[in-house]
Amino acid sequence: MRFDVLTLFPEMFPGYLGQSLLKLAIDNGRVVVQLHNFRDWAKGPHKQLDDRPYGGGPGMVLMVEPIVEATEAVQAADEQGQGKLVMLTPQGRRLTQPRVEELSQERRLLLLCGRYEGFDDRVRQILRPDEISIGDFILGGGEVAAMVLIDAVIRLIPGVLGDENSNKQDSFSTENRLLEGPQFTRPREFRGRTVPEVLLGGNHAAIARWRQAESLKRTQERRADLLD
Repeated sequence: MRFDVLTLFPEMFPGYLGQSLLKLAIDNGRVVVQLHNFRDWAKGPHKQLDDRPYGGGPGMVLMVEPIVEATEAVQAADEQGQGKLVMLTPQGRRLTQPRVEELSQERRLLLLCGRYEGFDDRVRQILRPDEISIGDFILGGGEVAAMVLIDAVIRLIPGVLGDENSNKQDSFSTENRLLEGPQFTRPREFRGRTVPEVLLGGNHAAIARWRQAESLKRTQERRADLLD
């Protein structure tokens, strides 16, 4: 899968791209991440990208012309297709695991990262992106949200995880839309707290029943809305 990230701050990404599963996925060719700086399409001696909002108000707004031209140029750079365009915005539909699963089926995702007071609304009107929010809170920009989306999607790309079944048992996932139950590893006892005996006996049917019950219990306690 290919990700094209359009941002004012591409320098935020190298550290993230050079770590853990994502680095391995890039190294083995399962994932490609291309960074594009909006400022490369800005005009004038100062490469201006933002301006004061019409009608007044605080902050600055990203200008329509350089953003649209940058996006269209990046879309056209891949002969195999424009890909799916995603705008990271708190006004978008909530990013959930089922939506991550939808996005993982795409061959190419283009991610628009906003800043300041956001994009001139004509960016949305002209480009018609899929608007996605990672939660009901405000970030300094869309870059962290783009990293969240990339991190969630790559786990569903075949060959990225060492165990192909591990992502199916995670909280919210295809085989478990509830919260995942507790996990344990060595040592068997620490400060008087021990690993549940059922996990030590080797009875896989009993372990499966215990995990299912614990998943349901945890969901009832913490996210009862998921039981609907």
